Amino acid sequence: MDRSNNDGLLGSGGIYLLGSELGLEDVLVEARKHYRWMPLCVVEEWIILDAIVTDEERAKVAAAGCQPMFMFAHKVVEDEQRRFEPGHWVRSSMGTAFNDGFLFETRNSVYVLLGPGHRKSASIESIFSLF
Repeated sequence: MDRSNNDGLLGSGGIYLLGSELGLEDVLVEARKHYRWMPLCVVEEWIILDAIVTDEERAKVAAAGCQPMFMFAHKVVEDEQRRFEPGHWVRSSMGTAFNDGFLFETRNSVYVLLGPGHRKSASIESIFSLF
C-alpha cells in the first residue's frame, strides 16, 4: 500500500504522549511486574488510535472485553515471541487496557511503548487500511 495515503493518520498530531523512558532491560522488568504471563512486544514511534464508533458499537466492543482502541508502531524494538522483526512496523488488535502510560494491552499481547508517541481518533476503516 502507498504509505502516503496514511500520512495524516500516521504522522504527528493528536495528543502528545510520552511512553517509558527506561532502557530496554529495565522496561521489560517493569512490564513483568504487571504482566507475568503475557508476551511482551517493545515498540517505538507509536500511535494510540481511538476508533470512532457509535454507542451501539461501543457497547458491543465492551461486551467483548475490549475498548475501541488500537496501537500502531513504526518500529518494533523487541518481540519476545519473535512474531515481528526488529525495525518493522506493527498494528495491534483491539486493545483491552492502556496502563501506566506505556503498557498497551490486547487479549494476546502487551505492547511496551518507549519514548514519545501520540493519541488520536480515527475511523475503523482508516485504522484497518493501515498497511
